[in-house]
This record gives sequence, structure tokens and C-alpha cells, in this order.
Amino acid sequence: METIVSSRNGSIPSTLVILSIILPFIGLILSVVGIIVSRKSWKEEANGFIASGLICSIVGVVVQLFVSFYFLTSNS
Repeated sequence: METIVSSRNGSIPSTLVILSIILPFIGLILSVVGIIVSRKSWKEEANGFIASGLICSIVGVVVQLFVSFYFLTSNS
């Protein structure tokens, strides 16, 4: 039996997005985890808070990819 992580109010994805902003390279992993948790929660109960967690997690992935690309291509 598979255990599904439940976040009735979407607080887990929101917390992961906040941590992804603070922790630059680990933030990419945290944002992906936020997307996964949001999608599982969305299947159980769809509400605005879970949707905002999903959107913020997607934005977090995009931002972290740009930050990672910047640090990898900078000449310092």
C-alpha cells in the first residue's frame, strides 16, 4: 500500500518554496519536491492554497535553473 503525503492546506509546498529561495542550489531539489507534494495534494483536494504552492514551486524551479546557469557560466 502506497502512502500519499497529504497536505490539506498546502503548507508543505509553501514552506519548501521559502526554503528554496534561501538555499540556492538545494532550492532546485526543494522546489521539485514541492511540485510533487502539491500534485499529490491536488488529487485529494483542490483549493487555492495548494494551487499557489504548485505555482510558486514551478516558479522556484525556473528561478533556480537561472541562478544555477548563472553561477556555472560566470567567469570568476
